[in-house]
Amino acid sequence: MSATGADSAGTEEGSVRAGRRTVRIHRPRKVLFPGAARSTDGGRTDGGRADVTKADLVEYYRSVARHMLPELRGRPLMLERHPDGLDGPRFMQKNIPGKYPDWARRAEMAKKGGTVTHPVCDDTATLVFLADQASVTFHRWLSRADRPDHPDRLVFDLDPARDDFEPVRAAALLLRELLDELALPASAMTTGSKGLHVIVRLDRRTAFDEVRAFAMDVARVLAARDPDRLTTEQRTDARAGRLYLDVQRNAYAQTAVAPYSVRPKEGAPVATPISWDQVKDPAVTARRWTVTDVLEQARTRPWSDVPARGRSLAPARRRLDALL
Repeated sequence: MSATGADSAGTEEGSVRAGRRTVRIHRPRKVLFPGAARSTDGGRTDGGRADVTKADLVEYYRSVARHMLPELRGRPLMLERHPDGLDGPRFMQKNIPGKYPDWARRAEMAKKGGTVTHPVCDDTATLVFLADQASVTFHRWLSRADRPDHPDRLVFDLDPARDDFEPVRAAALLLRELLDELALPASAMTTGSKGLHVIVRLDRRTAFDEVRAFAMDVARVLAARDPDRLTTEQRTDARAGRLYLDVQRNAYAQTAVAPYSVRPKEGAPVATPISWDQVKDPAVTARRWTVTDVLEQARTRPWSDVPARGRSLAPARRRLDALL
């Protein structure tokens, strides 16, 4: 990254080359993720974690773009912004940020009583621009802007009662067995927080209401197979310490964290696609990968064995009905 201008982190500017465009970066030295331990001059101390600056975040998203963009293209986004870093306020922004460039795609989506113009990230330059806006995390729709009522992703969010990944690992493997029975290939992704997403690619022929009903029935069948550890109860006080099988994201205008998104937590963990062999690995947890090492994981192409073409839910619905 090239930085020019004043020495102050509040006034300096830089620029990044992203594809055919040069994107201006404001306050590149602004610390977004403070290190776990710092010396008096703001540098790294022995045993401490280095600060992650705006420049670091921009460079991360520029570097991961070739892996991340296929998961973002054509989708309305909600941005999780931290302009003053993790120690400052958080903004969940659905509409396009101020001074949005003319060359960046946007999508006007219907909402109750009006519309919202969402950012859509189709290229590296847009990704870099949004990172410069301190968009730490990208939350994507499960449908694309051209057919917003018909998702091409179905997501099961495995949400543990405590910050313990072992129940998540066990639930994910049980869910995969059930989806195999339904002939639905699935992929897994750590959330960078506590849990894991199990994702099924769809053919966009089924509307959200039907997709959500299907997901709920899958969750009910799975919970019935292991009622002591799994639940579909939405109320926290009714879960009795069991892992929650959350399917509520499968609805119009709802979002799920996008693959390779940074999460606003200490150490800058990343929502990371993983293979099913890695799900079984005791060393893998929800925050296993960070901005410092996730590119190596991305280059292994962990989802390469999942068919790119989405499946119809109709045959799976018939198989599922036989289990209810």
